[in-house]
Amino acid sequence: MEVIFLGTGTSQGVPMIAHDSPGLDLENPKNWRTRPSIHVIMDGFHIQVDAGQEFRVQCLANDIRQVDTFILTHGHADHISGMDDLRRFCTIRGSTALPVYSTAVGLQRVRDVFPYADREIPEQRYYPAFQLMEMPSRLELEGGSVESTLLPHGKMQVLGLIFTENSTGKKAVYYTDCKEVDVKQRKLARGADLVVLDALQPKKHRTHMSIGEAVETALDIGAPQTYLTHMAFMVDHDTFDRTLPNGISLAYDRLRVEL
Repeated sequence: MEVIFLGTGTSQGVPMIAHDSPGLDLENPKNWRTRPSIHVIMDGFHIQVDAGQEFRVQCLANDIRQVDTFILTHGHADHISGMDDLRRFCTIRGSTALPVYSTAVGLQRVRDVFPYADREIPEQRYYPAFQLMEMPSRLELEGGSVESTLLPHGKMQVLGLIFTENSTGKKAVYYTDCKEVDVKQRKLARGADLVVLDALQPKKHRTHMSIGEAVETALDIGAPQTYLTHMAFMVDHDTFDRTLPNGISLAYDRLRVEL
């Protein structure tokens, strides 16, 4: 299994527009964060999770050449806005609809934003086409399985995802954009080789976990490696990374983890 971090920033990106970003070392490329998403490869099967505003640029930067299934964690702009660029992967598939999974609310958001893509074949040549399906509690795919759970994110619920590769049994957990991870969700994450957790900023936030809350969650789950994602502009990568416990690190754009 390979997990590629296409983006690890917030909805505004890092650094922010028209903001001096005090305390952020902009000479360090790890502090230039695009909108959050990951690309998971299990036994050669490619799963793209979320597509924000920079999705096209992220694909070019990470040499993404295949998407077999797409999962939308929720319908916020920094996770859905780049879905039109999935058109290229529809073309590569022979102009057939790409399977797209989300919650019922997430699927409706896709229909609202991309009504021309809700069809079995593209409306025109090179257009996107999405086969929209509600995410089950366990999704069996060619390369492995994806379990799902619901995480609280303000007034909405976000898909938390647990990937297990068929050939190796390796397990990776992706819990982004959430205020907390409860007992049930922690139990699902135990035994994972890799855990990725939302960690917006040092201070507590109404809809996201803080770095401290994410660290507490990570220590309780006990994975050998945890990466924190979705960091805001006040989080300088090297400054905060060196303070974290062993086995917990800040993720960064273009990080690739092989399990």
